[in-house]
Parts: sequence; C-alpha cells; structure tokens
Amino acid sequence: MIKCQVVVEAMDRLAPRYLAENWDNVGLLIGNPAQEITKILTCLDVTEKVIDKAICENYNMIISHHPFLFKGIKKIATDKPLGRMLQKILSNNIAIFAAHTNLDTTYGGVNDVLAQKLQLTEVKPLTISYREEILKLGVNVPNDYADAVREALAKAGAGAIDNYSDCSFTYNGTGYFKPLENSNPFIGQQNKLSNVQEVRIETILPSKIKNRVIKAMLKAHPYEVPAWDIIPTENIYHENGLGRIGKLTNPITLDEFAQRIKQSLPGDTFRYVKGNDKLVKKVALCSGAGVEFLDKAAMQGADTYITGDVKYHEAQHAQELGVNIIDAGHFGTELPIVETLAQYLQEENIKQKWQITITADNDATDVFTTIK
Repeated sequence: MIKCQVVVEAMDRLAPRYLAENWDNVGLLIGNPAQEITKILTCLDVTEKVIDKAICENYNMIISHHPFLFKGIKKIATDKPLGRMLQKILSNNIAIFAAHTNLDTTYGGVNDVLAQKLQLTEVKPLTISYREEILKLGVNVPNDYADAVREALAKAGAGAIDNYSDCSFTYNGTGYFKPLENSNPFIGQQNKLSNVQEVRIETILPSKIKNRVIKAMLKAHPYEVPAWDIIPTENIYHENGLGRIGKLTNPITLDEFAQRIKQSLPGDTFRYVKGNDKLVKKVALCSGAGVEFLDKAAMQGADTYITGDVKYHEAQHAQELGVNIIDAGHFGTELPIVETLAQYLQEENIKQKWQITITADNDATDVFTTIK
C-alpha cells in the first residue's frame, strides 16, 4: 500500500498546481496525506452515485476533474445533498482530490486529449496564462570534478531544453583564493594565496526547481565554499494556457467535421452555428465552458471554434466574427480525460510499484438529454 501523498505528488507531476487559475480549488480537498491508499477511482464529477460506488467497491481515493468543494461552506446539513455526501465521504475515510484548470492547461491534459481526438496537428495553446521563468546557473569547479557536478545538475533537472537534456556550456579559467583562519580548504593552505585550474559550468533551469538544483550542486561540489551565481534570463521555453489551436491535415466541410466530433466524443448534445462557407481547416477549442476565448480564436485565424455551454448571443457573436462555433457540451469535451487520468496513474502504479487498483468511472452520463 502507498500513502495518499505519493499519489498527490504523482498528480502534481502531471498537472502542477501552479497552472491552476487563481479562482480555482485544486489538490487534496478531503483526506489525510498520510492515509493509506489501495484503490483509486477517477471521474469527471464527485456525484453521490460515484461516492456510493466508491463505498460499495472499497475505493479509498477519488480523483476528479471538477472540484467537489468549490466555494466556502458555512454549515453542513446532512439532510441536504452536499452535507449527506460529505458525511458519506468522511465516514468511509475516502480521500478526494481534484485537478481542474491545471489539468485543462497542462500538456497532455484535457485540451490536448480533446485536440488529439479531433485529429488536430500543429497544436499550440490558445491562451497564455503561464510562462516559466528560466534562470542561468554558473559554477566554478576544479577540472577533475566537473563531470560529477554536471551530472548532479542534470539529475536535479537543470539543462533541459525541449527534447534535450544535460545541456550545459563550459570554459576554462584560473580560480584564485586565500583560505583564512578557521577555514577547511579542499585545496590550498591557510593564509596562502592559491590558484587552481577550474572549469566554469553554465546551465539553465526553471525557477521552480532552483532550490533543488542548488542543493544538488553544493552536495557534488568538492569545495567548502564554491563560487557560483544565478542570473535571471528573458528566455521562455515553456508557456501554456487554457484552450488549444491547431489544423486539420485534410480540410473538410463543417458538416463532416461535426460528424467527426459526434463520433469521437461522448454525449448527445452537439449543435453548431455556421459562421462562414470555408472548409474547416484551422480549429480552436476549449474544453468545458470556454466561449470567453472565442475572440482570441478569431484573432488567431480559426475558422471553427469548439467548446461547451454556448449561449444564444454568444453564438450570434461567433457569426458576426465569421467563425463556426460547435457546442460539443461541457460533458462531451471533458469526459475523455477520465480514462486518460486512469491510464497515467496505472503507468505510475507499474513504474513506482505501488501495487494498487486504479479504475476510470465508466458509468457517468451527461446531465442533459437531447429531445430527438
């Protein structure tokens, strides 16, 4: 068995919490990080049906996309739906975890899964809400220890650029220093000016792992007091945000594309508004309720925009912009992530040897029923 915190850390690797919008509520919402986990159920919503399934089948952790607790609670009435569900969760010691807008935003998350299902290529973020700050670290190392320090930096996560790892630059120089009283020099003698042939190693790292990289560097470095520095840069290697925009390899008609969506996504509440007479080629999307990004999609040249929960006047606005808008439903655009989450956790289960059971909820249905 594993601790809940181990699963939380795995989820944070997939969908870091710093990617969540400020208004969101993500992470471990109910439960103890130290509690033992044997079975995990992934789902879109923590409904009473999902809770009852977890109790009946002995799941002790539920990982959902939509947060079970979103707004502050002033009282818990167990004769009301929320209070009744909370009572069941707490009575059965079930941990509740949510990955919401951070899972929408992250690479490989909700919007990337949606783009993949619709066969989009050249996919990139529709909006930019996060830019990773990149730092440059430089450290002087005696020649014989350069490889060891370089390796420690890389293992800590420094030197990663897109599909490349262990990236660094070195140049040679001479280091001068005088060990004073009470020093314990690795090289040289107290009160004598010394010089050593050294290598200057420079590499880059995301600011979020700065402390980890510095700790690894200091541990590998032979000197009592190494010479090193960190410099901010204006480089951007990773930026992300809500929504995606991409292209179809082979443009098709709007009717054909609408049929592709209907066949690829769950639910039956699909509808669209025609905004132009072009073949569908450049497509933007945002899972859930993302009509707020319609204008961004139009400005970036999208001929078609896919989201859910579209209102009448928003559809009119799409026509005015000359953009087709397809309402594929909140449920339809987000449910596919439930299986993806289960697959990711199962891979972690095997890799980390957790030896637990992970299942995707396959009983969920859209709250809306289309009148035929």
